[in-house]
Parts: sequence; structure tokens; C-alpha cells
Amino acid sequence: MILKTKKLGEILLARGVVTQEDLDKALVEQSQTRDFLGQILLRRGVIKKRDLAEAVEDQLGVPAVELSELSAPPELGALLPESFVRTYRAVPFKVEDNVMHVAMSDPLNLSAIESMRLVTGLQVRAFFAPEEDVLLAVNQLFDGRAAAYKAIEDTSGMASEESETITVRDLERLVEDAPVVRLVDSVIQGAITGSASDIHVEPREEDVRVRYRVDGILYDMMQIPKRLQPAVISRIKIMAGMDIAERRLPQDGRIGIESNNRDYDLRVSTLLTLFGEKIVMRILDKSSVLLQLEDLGFLPEQEELVKSLIAKPYGMILSTGPTGSGKTTTLYTALSRVNREDNNIITIEDPVEYQLANINQSQVNIAADITFARGLRAILRQDPDVIMVGEIRDRETADIAVHAALTGHLVFSSLHTNDAASTMPRLLDMGVEPFLIASSVIGVIGQRLVRVVCRNCKTTYEAEQGLLDQLGISQKRRGEHVTFARGTGCQVCASRGYRGRTGVFEVMRVSEQIKHLVMEGKSAPEFREAAVGEGMILMQECGVQKVVEGVTSPEEVLRVLRVEEE
Repeated sequence: MILKTKKLGEILLARGVVTQEDLDKALVEQSQTRDFLGQILLRRGVIKKRDLAEAVEDQLGVPAVELSELSAPPELGALLPESFVRTYRAVPFKVEDNVMHVAMSDPLNLSAIESMRLVTGLQVRAFFAPEEDVLLAVNQLFDGRAAAYKAIEDTSGMASEESETITVRDLERLVEDAPVVRLVDSVIQGAITGSASDIHVEPREEDVRVRYRVDGILYDMMQIPKRLQPAVISRIKIMAGMDIAERRLPQDGRIGIESNNRDYDLRVSTLLTLFGEKIVMRILDKSSVLLQLEDLGFLPEQEELVKSLIAKPYGMILSTGPTGSGKTTTLYTALSRVNREDNNIITIEDPVEYQLANINQSQVNIAADITFARGLRAILRQDPDVIMVGEIRDRETADIAVHAALTGHLVFSSLHTNDAASTMPRLLDMGVEPFLIASSVIGVIGQRLVRVVCRNCKTTYEAEQGLLDQLGISQKRRGEHVTFARGTGCQVCASRGYRGRTGVFEVMRVSEQIKHLVMEGKSAPEFREAAVGEGMILMQECGVQKVVEGVTSPEEVLRVLRVEEE
């Protein structure tokens, strides 16, 4: 096959489906991630699947296929091992005249094509399909829940034993049973392929419930028979390096696995409940794409302000919000922006969630008495330029971070407060001296995450008067009519109507007026009023703007931000 020399970006530019600015941003991300350029542009929402398919066909001469319009027979799942299909992003969808038709995100992977020919004994014809479509088809072909229930069915011959009386030796025997191993693996694999952030394994009186948290919402996924509770719980504990004999005290552990050619770190915790040990597994994608600042969801004015704060030579920038509001992602993105050869960047985190190139990352270790405060003191002896403290939890850490910012360091950290305006009163409540706060903190970013309407099944409708009032959209802003977006539900979003999340923000610059309020020990409403008076856009306003733009739905903004009627 003679490859054409045209580049994909050049073809898309010539077709007028991307701008040079879009292409430049995607190329920057590609230099960091080595992902396929077309996949990056799809992920960013710059192009549509049809645009990519036509461009690839023009570039490579390989036909494209629309997998969502096909229904692959289940027996095709037996042709190739699941691990092979996931690794090479190649899914068979048809066999005709001794030729296997395979959709691939990289149809020029000749070694994969040759391997498929050898494994199946069939000739292989490669078609192009976007990676997202291929993985969706793979998930349907190798459904995690189907595999889990098949494993449960295969355990029907296992003896039923009570968790209160079962011995450690019995547990060790049970967890080695192949069906139990397959069951636990299916639960974990299903969560990863379903883009879950957490897995909850919850013993109940009659069974064990498994739930996945996807885009911040918990969904019931399956029920495991009560008789398998000891084996399943113990299997997970052994994988996480825990003591299976200890069933009363909480334990923490971790599981490192590879799936879909990516490395994942599962942080595992146990808690004894009324009906047995509950397990939660937090899924961290160690090879996760590091976002650019413009991808987080800031409004243009907010983004410019954040860029100006990050460009300061010293001072402290705080990201605030509840657990799960995206603070760590914001801090990592800010770090990546100052990640230059002439900067010594050091972090202290609990835990290190993602590995960042050219950044020195350290981790809290309570067993070794390495707290945020102690780790931060050690960092200050390492000649840092930029410091990130995962979270300020106490006065000692706050004092050290403040002094670091005052002595010529740029410090990033997070704090648990509801909004940007509550940050200063929180630091004062911790006991940090007002003049130190006023002199060190240069900016505060308040944030939440809202779900994004699925692009594949997105529809628009004219907004009703009640919703407009709830969102506080003024008559002037409404014009003649306002349209909102919703997802109707499809295979891509698992019928949820949403896929992925974006941030809604408020960015408070610490001006002279804010500093005076700190010195006077004022309350959060007074800080908010002053900041708004100086141009701060509130999170509610940011959320409403995303509703008007069709990024998210009004119901989602009302759920997350609880916007009050005006």
C-alpha cells in the first residue's frame, strides 16, 4: 500500500471544518499525549465523526464504517480475545466469504491485522471508525455485566458459607476460584469501560449491590448473591494488599491494573457496615490527558484573569469547592502552564493522582509521619520555584504555605469552602493572621462540575417561563426566545443524556479592597459583594451562560448550583 503524503490536519483545513487555531491547539495536545490527531479534534468537539471519516478515507484510502448503524452478532466476540480487541482498538463486525471485516481506529496497524489473520485463519479487511465508536462496540460485544452474571452463574456449585464463621483458610480457597476472579475482574473492567470514577461494593441484607459513579452520579449496576459476599470482598482485599483476616477495622490499599492499553490505579478503602464490609474503589487513570486551561470551562474573561494570576512570580492561588468539584484537575492544569525548564516545581499530595512530566511529586504518608505540613517544610529546603500543596487542612499547613508565598514562591493549593468569597473567612477561622493572608493570597478560584449534554443525542427546545425565572435570566437577555439543550439518551451516553463534565467557575482577584476586608475580618457576603462590584462573575452566572450556550441543561445547573429564583 502506497501511503498518501497529505496530512490529516491539512485535509481538514482544506475542507474548512477546522481553523488554524483549532489545529494548533490540537497539535500541542498531541505532542503531549501522542494521541491520534483526529481523536483529539473529536474529543474537543471541533469536528464531527463524519468529517473525520471522510478525511481519513481521503488521506489513507481506507473505507470508513458507521458502527452505530450496525449490529454485530454476539458470536463475533469469540473470534478474537477481548484483551487483543481492547489493546488494538479493533472490533470485528462482519464475516463474509472467509473475510473478516474489522473496524479499527488505526487501520494502518499492519502487525495487528496480521495477528488477527493468524488467530482467526480469516482474511482481514480493515475499515476506519473513530476510537470512541470502536470502544463502544467493544463494550457491547464484551458487556461487563454479562460477563459478571456469567461468572455468578458459574459459582452455583460453590458452598454457601456465612461471613461471620468463615475462616481465613476458607477465604483463601474461595478467592482462588476462577469464577470469583472473573466476577471481580468484570466489575472493575465494566467500571473502567463505562468511564466510572468510583466503584461501590455494598453488602445488604439479601445481596451485595454494585454501583458505579459516572459523571458524579451513582448508578446501580448489578446485584451479587449474598453467598458470594465473603469471596468477592476478600478477592478485592487481596488484590489491594489488605489483611483479609481483619474484618472490623477500616483498611486502605491500592490495585494497579492495565486496561485498554492504559494504566489505572485503584485506591481501595473498606468500612464495616451492618451487613458486612463495604468497599469503595476510586479509579485513577494514570495516563489521563492533562487538560489545557481553555478546556476546563472558564468563560473568556475568567480565563484571562486566571492566566494573569498564574503568570505572577509569587503569591498563593487557591482552588475551592467541595470534594469532587475538580479542584485537583484545575491545580494540575495550572502547574502544566508554568512547567518550564527554568522552574523547579514540587508537590505534596494525598494521594498523587496523576503523574506529571518534569514535576517532582511527593505524597502524604501518615504511617511515616509525613503530613502536608511536614512535607511542605521539606519542600522549602529543596530550592523550589513553584509549590503545590494538595489541600490546606489545618493552621500549621496554612501558615507554612502563606510564608512560602511571602518568600518568593508561587504556591497552588485547595481549600474546602463553598465559594471563592468564603475562602478568606475560612483562613481567618483557621487562625492565620489577617496581614499574612492579605499579603500572600493573590487569587481564589471557586468551582463546581456540571454534566455536559451528550453531543450524539442532543436536541434543543424553547425555554419555558418557569425555567427562565429559576435561572434568573433577565427579560433583556432573553430577547425574543431562548433555547435550551437536553439529551434524549442513546448508546453513546448509556441512555443518560449526558456524557462528560465541565467546570463552572468564579475567579476572585485579591484587590486592595479585598485586602482591606481581610484586615477588618469581614464575612463571606461582604467579600462576595465587593468582588462582584469589581467584576467577578459568580458560578451561577457561569452556569447559566453554559445553559444558554447549550453545553449543559438547566436541570443540571439547578441541581449542582441550586440557583435561587430572583
